[in-house]
Amino acid sequence: MRKYKPLLWMLFIPFLNIFYNLLNQHNGKVYTLITGLDQATPFIPAFIIPYVMWYPFIAIVLVLLFFKDVKVYFNTLFALCVGLIVCYVFYYFFQTTVPRPILVHSDWLTQMLKIIYANDMPYNCFPSIHVLTSYLMVKGARVLKVVARNIVRIIGILIILSTIFVKQHVIADIGMAIIVAECTYWLAGKVLPVLIRSYGKRSVFVTSD
Repeated sequence: MRKYKPLLWMLFIPFLNIFYNLLNQHNGKVYTLITGLDQATPFIPAFIIPYVMWYPFIAIVLVLLFFKDVKVYFNTLFALCVGLIVCYVFYYFFQTTVPRPILVHSDWLTQMLKIIYANDMPYNCFPSIHVLTSYLMVKGARVLKVVARNIVRIIGILIILSTIFVKQHVIADIGMAIIVAECTYWLAGKVLPVLIRSYGKRSVFVTSD
């Protein structure tokens, strides 16, 4: 089972999520980055489906990457964790919010939205973690087979679009998240090879017995 131990590094994600919850509350001064284009973007409750798919999506894709190419797995996971930390710095120093629509219907899609709204305060917005992580999964998926790669891309794009159609984020949140993802993925490509060389054959990055 030693070769599967690197999967345990994924536990850093729920650990870092602790800070998300600590920061997701009003801290005294909140900005809004909403534009006319954001106001013109329709509210589409059906997009709550890809939005909640994000939760298993990240874990499943990371596991697939691990079994396909462990180097890409570590690059993607490293970029994700560093990206989360970058997002938390933004949330602490530059807190933004997104106005949410009033939910008046009682259908099951609206009920799902109510659950999300009730459990995720509208403050940790810029950059969007949904977009950051989904974009990184799409980048990492380039090593998967064509069918799997395309499925990851489609789901990733739907999740990114869902963030604005369910009014959890604005366009600026998406743009900055992509910039952070590109920067942290580049950083992973520079830092991880150095760590591997430093630790040698007994490195935590080695998966063989």
